[in-house]
Amino acid sequence: MRIPGSMFLFTCTAFLFPFTQELHAQDGRVNIQQGEKIEKLMEVKTQLNKNNQIRDRYVIQLYYGDNGEANKVIQQYRSLYSYPSQITYEAPNYKVWVGNFRNRLEADRALLKIKSNFPAAFIPKPQRK
Repeated sequence: MRIPGSMFLFTCTAFLFPFTQELHAQDGRVNIQQGEKIEKLMEVKTQLNKNNQIRDRYVIQLYYGDNGEANKVIQQYRSLYSYPSQITYEAPNYKVWVGNFRNRLEADRALLKIKSNFPAAFIPKPQRK
C-alpha cells in the first residue's frame, strides 16, 4: 500500500513532535553574558574615539606649511566655525585639520560651508593607524 505524500509528511511530523503542547514561544527575555575583557575593550575604544586617535574618520585640511602660519589659520578658523580643530605635525610641516566626521557625506557638507572662507580646503583620505 502506497501512502500519499501529504499523509506521509503528517505521520512523520506527528512522530517527531508528539508533545506540541509543551512547546512555548520565547517570552522576550534574553540573557547575555559577556566577559570583563569586552567591557574593558569598549572603554579603551571610547577613550580613543574621544582623543581622535583612531584615524578612520574624515577631516578637512585647511593648511599645510610652517607653524606660524598654521597658528594664524587655526585662529581665523576658530573665530568663524565651531567644528573641532587641531594642528598636527608631519615633518617638516604642520597641518591644520578640522572636524572628526564619521562619513564622507558629513565631511562634504562641512566642506561646502568652510570653502567660502578657506578656498584651498580639501578632504584627505583617512588613514588607519
